[in-house]
Amino acid sequence: MADIQARIDAARQALDAQVRDVVAWHFDPATGCPFWLEFARDRLGWDPRDRIGGFDDLRLLPSFEDEWLRGGPVRRWVPKGLADKPVYVFETGGTTGVPKSRINVEDFRIDYAEFSKTLPDEFFPPGSDWLHLGPSGPRRLRLAVEFLAQVRGGTCFSVDLDPRWVVKLLKRGHYEEAERYKQHCLDQALTILKAHPGVRCLFATPKLLEGLCERTSLKKYGISGVFCGGTEMTPEFHRFAREELLEGAYFAATYGNTLMGLACHKPFDPADNYAIIYYPPQPRAVLEVCDPDNLEEPVGYGETGRTVLTTLTKEFFMPRFPERDSCEREPPIELYPWDGVRNVRPYQDPKSGGVTVGV
Repeated sequence: MADIQARIDAARQALDAQVRDVVAWHFDPATGCPFWLEFARDRLGWDPRDRIGGFDDLRLLPSFEDEWLRGGPVRRWVPKGLADKPVYVFETGGTTGVPKSRINVEDFRIDYAEFSKTLPDEFFPPGSDWLHLGPSGPRRLRLAVEFLAQVRGGTCFSVDLDPRWVVKLLKRGHYEEAERYKQHCLDQALTILKAHPGVRCLFATPKLLEGLCERTSLKKYGISGVFCGGTEMTPEFHRFAREELLEGAYFAATYGNTLMGLACHKPFDPADNYAIIYYPPQPRAVLEVCDPDNLEEPVGYGETGRTVLTTLTKEFFMPRFPERDSCEREPPIELYPWDGVRNVRPYQDPKSGGVTVGV
């Protein structure tokens, strides 16, 4: 316990240092982004650089609001220190109105380069090609998986998939049409697998992975590593994938989003009973699991709460944003000496209800 505590303490010191660096950057008139500079001037009346010395001090700021990212001008989020760099704009799902937009310069590459280090070469062979079977369009996922393939020395093939159309069909009760669209996406994936025998690695959402395996054998096409994530990732699906779908392929379960980046999965342990356990990319992002009725209060380890996300990079500063997710709080482990989350699923707000999910 002494060794893990030393690692926990060191990780906390690194987090506090990251907070100081990011706050200093975003609230400096020479490098900060217009949104935060104007926010400090008009809403705070004090300089965060003077009062925020670590992560706990972020509670001096109001919680980040969902609506701040809906609509433009998007360049108000571009830090002056990065104003001469090419800027990407990535959007969230868009299932609850106007999508939230986040600017990116290098963050998505940094996130996936770090994630690449967690993938075993035995199952994700360097130089192998990838298939991305998931949302495309304005989401960062397609470019990120493509970059992951490139980092590992391969190329990436991608299907053309619009999850917003699927959600619309489901909300209207057009289930047969949604199924036709799903099969259309799977047709694209099978065409790629048949035409490009170098594909050894796959990204897919749980529903699309299951659909693909219903139509073909991954082993037949030489798929040895599967990177899988999405809101429908459950312990039941995890067990099903490992025991019935993958035919010996490695299963890398993940949790990520446009606002956070990419969390890493805890190495598989039968003692976890197939729970999906993730650790955020601290100190670049932090996940707290808090009491839904008092988001200032973390729940205890093993208890259920609502996720509160903080993102801390020079491209994007987002303090304590209440996510639309519920989960259980997980204790630090040797590999990731900070809090994790277990079995993330959509948060059921008693006022607004649930969210329709598609692919």
